[in-house]
Amino acid sequence: MALSPQFLDDLKHRFTLSDVVGRQVKLVRNGREHSGLCPFHSEKSPSFTVNDQKGFYHCFGCGAHGSVIDFVMNTQGMTFPEAIEQLASEVGVDVPKPTREQMERDKQRASSTEVMDAVSSWYQAQLVGQIGKAAHDYIKGRGLRDETIKRFGLGYAPDGRTTLKEAMQARGIKEDQLVETGMLIKPEDGSAGYDRFRDRLMFPITDRQGRMIAFGGRALSKDVKAKYLNSPETVLFHKGATLYNWANARAASYDTGQILVVEGYMDVIALAQAGIDHAVAPLGTALTEEQISHLWQMVDEPTLCFDGDNAGMRAAERAVERALPMLKPGKSLRFILMPEGDDPDTLVQREGKGAIDSLVDSADPLVNMLWNMLLAGTAYDTPERRAGLEKKIFVKLAEITDENVRKLYQSEFKDRLFQLFRPKKQAKAPFVPYAAGKGQARGGRGFAFKPPATGLLSKTSLGRSAGSIAVKDKIEKLIILTLVNHPEILVRHDERIAGIHFTVPELDSIRSALLEKAVSGDHLEREAIEIWLNQKGLLAPVSKMMQDNSLRDDWFAWPEAALSDALTGFEHLMMRYQYIMAKKAYAQAEADFAANMTEENQARFVAAQQVFRALEEKEADKEGYRLESGRFSFS
Repeated sequence: MALSPQFLDDLKHRFTLSDVVGRQVKLVRNGREHSGLCPFHSEKSPSFTVNDQKGFYHCFGCGAHGSVIDFVMNTQGMTFPEAIEQLASEVGVDVPKPTREQMERDKQRASSTEVMDAVSSWYQAQLVGQIGKAAHDYIKGRGLRDETIKRFGLGYAPDGRTTLKEAMQARGIKEDQLVETGMLIKPEDGSAGYDRFRDRLMFPITDRQGRMIAFGGRALSKDVKAKYLNSPETVLFHKGATLYNWANARAASYDTGQILVVEGYMDVIALAQAGIDHAVAPLGTALTEEQISHLWQMVDEPTLCFDGDNAGMRAAERAVERALPMLKPGKSLRFILMPEGDDPDTLVQREGKGAIDSLVDSADPLVNMLWNMLLAGTAYDTPERRAGLEKKIFVKLAEITDENVRKLYQSEFKDRLFQLFRPKKQAKAPFVPYAAGKGQARGGRGFAFKPPATGLLSKTSLGRSAGSIAVKDKIEKLIILTLVNHPEILVRHDERIAGIHFTVPELDSIRSALLEKAVSGDHLEREAIEIWLNQKGLLAPVSKMMQDNSLRDDWFAWPEAALSDALTGFEHLMMRYQYIMAKKAYAQAEADFAANMTEENQARFVAAQQVFRALEEKEADKEGYRLESGRFSFS
């Protein structure tokens, strides 16, 4: 089977090698590699490694080494054509037939690459000659050193109409070859072709293997309409599928675990000169879906850097729009908006590599960019507008095709909407006591506040369990009962309530309904809460808890208790809940550390221990809780 190197290379890069190997070998991630027991010989300790960035596997025991094609052949007993057919069918790619026309195209492609190499060498020679002095002075004035200019193969296209054409013809390269590679423009009337690039600083563009495929040219004359001009689409070059500095950045990304996407050639070159070799740039267009896929083959979360002006913001938004349907577990984007008036080129030359590193460290995740995009210019000061914003957000999230990622985004944005819509907190007022015989005073949003307590909380079962760990299910039920019977507490503790992980069935739904009611702006009264829960179909489990005799001794959770007592009891419940969860986390961290004594597990164990010990000190029952409610008898 005669297949072009280009086809084979493209087929390999459509797969993540560890995914294919992982079908037959249990792999463990170790940094940027995966390891496991070699499938090609018997071993007890793993010596088999898989490197996704470099696209090969290697066994240090038996020496097995190869690509995804080799792995399929050697593990499934397939011939080369069979392995190619299977892999191509998995990704929906047609295997080209070895026709005479295909063989001619492959020959033409190889020939075209040789033409581009010759053109690039000639451009470089012009830059350092007398004819290219102005271009050379310009690039030196931009702060580039000679070794950087040579490393990136920068060149100069002279101003003559047929200067390149004549130079190449003198080397035996024909006009039609130069037309096919995009270096000449052939008029439709059939007249002689002429140079596409004239009086321009030339930036060679290579594919991911470093083969010459195209050029970008920057005009040196101010009178030229197009400041930057790229090669046209050719047999070698597809603009939307290529990244500038691709080959160099691929190698650097393996060492750094990072890819930085900037907007222009000069940004990439200036960053490389400063020691940041993992930068790439799209070729004068918005980032395409194919380019995003290529970036994800190098790192899980590429960082996209845009100018801080309106144009940069629009480019960032287009990148979010294109990436959103493609998101999958572990694969996302991060974003930098440059300081006003700066781009990576100017910033790194003025302040050095550390300034760029700081921006990368503080880059925004895609979820934040999307949230800000959806909120920009949107009012949400009325119920109708809030409903409109909510609809807008969840319609957009429906574009995420991966179900798990979509659900997690929906959950995240529900939480953000809750925080956005909830009433602004007012300054906390002290409890205002009753004036004898004059009814209750009111504070805040009309919630009734009661006088200081006058008894002891320790008379309840919750208080009597001070020296032990309360049953978690019972605490969860008491929390919900306290909130249903004293919904005013929702206003003071909404954030803490939202963070509880309920395990008792239906309690999570009741909590969500209570918080939804709390952000509605209505007065929170017990009767209104019961009507609301009934509308939601959630009153039955509440009624069942109200009939649970095991909960009755903790009377602060019941309607007859004073609000001040209910609030005191609720705070005690929350302390007890935190204590139980911290103890559980401490026990798990201790077990993990005992099983695998890594630095990471040790750090988790120490942190969990500190949290638990701090809460343990507070676990002793709070003395002197004074209860206003007196003693109640429930029959």
